[in-house]
Amino acid sequence: MKFLEKSKKSIYLDYNATAPLRPEARIAMVDVLGNPGNPSSVHAMGRQAKSAIECARSQISDFVGTSPENVIFTSGGTESDILALKGSGPSQILISSIEHDAVLAAVPEASRILVSEDGLVDLNHLRTLLKETSKPTLISVMWANNETGAIQPIEEITALASDVGALVHVDGVQALGKIPIDFSNSGIDMLSVSAHKIGGPTGVGALIIRDSLPVKPILVGGGQERGRRSGTENLSGIVGFGAAAKACKTQPGENLEVTQLRDMFEKTILEKALGAKIIAQGVERLGNTSAIFMPGLNAETQVMAFDLAGIAVSAGAACSSGKVKQSHVLKAMNLPDELINNTIRISFGWQNTHEDVDRLIEVWLKLYKESN
Repeated sequence: MKFLEKSKKSIYLDYNATAPLRPEARIAMVDVLGNPGNPSSVHAMGRQAKSAIECARSQISDFVGTSPENVIFTSGGTESDILALKGSGPSQILISSIEHDAVLAAVPEASRILVSEDGLVDLNHLRTLLKETSKPTLISVMWANNETGAIQPIEEITALASDVGALVHVDGVQALGKIPIDFSNSGIDMLSVSAHKIGGPTGVGALIIRDSLPVKPILVGGGQERGRRSGTENLSGIVGFGAAAKACKTQPGENLEVTQLRDMFEKTILEKALGAKIIAQGVERLGNTSAIFMPGLNAETQVMAFDLAGIAVSAGAACSSGKVKQSHVLKAMNLPDELINNTIRISFGWQNTHEDVDRLIEVWLKLYKESN
């Protein structure tokens, strides 16, 4: 096929990989960068840094519906996942087969929960796995999938866990800021979140834990974060995270606008492109995410062609050192190889416009016509 000519205007449609830094986060970060104080120091500059961290802790706890003392700052979603999986105690771990690589690699010995063709956890299979074990058990599932946007039945999962006294860890990295979270009333024991998915900086995240849940640290040393995560705190990153969380909370209409853009794109493509398919279309999904199959053109070639046209999209997850490989998520959903190989992820966000969607549709349909 002939690649499209490179466009002068760039359009960013890879928000599930990382979101642009919000102005509120940038301003907050710059404001504290001039403070040389270590948050563990007792002098005035140290106390000022500590106060800024506690303010951010309150902003994040307010955003997810919990108490500030239940927020443990980490270096990001990966560390938060590992802290939950390695530090919470249970010897038997159950994870879904569509989890992020951070979870899959941390506990390769874990039992896998099957998923449906729409990517939802098979509750009957989970129920069977729970009946088969007599050991203390931890269930770890993602709230919303990073590739398809499919939202898991968390209420049903926590109910099954409660029946047998199992703990529940939820990877909420993609869910944060896109769907309402009321942690205190969710039945979840631990929730992983990350700043850069909501317009905060990279390199900072948090593990949210229920009241009084003991967590054994995996990083030891100075005893920061109430002894649960040692290491000098990333002051500017944490402050940026808090500012981004506050910005998300104060702009509730943002997600509706983004969903309308996503729906406009999908509706147009399905009307004009015979054979196009939206993955997990039949279940509740994140409003910004579209995993879309294009007949006749593999995902890697699509991503390169869109890039030449000035549009940033991805093939599957973007957290594997730049690799483009067959999606383990789509494979776990038992989709045909052609669907797996020809599906890309388009994830919209707060900076996108109707003009962006018009251009996306134009390029998508041109590629489709050249390949079919």
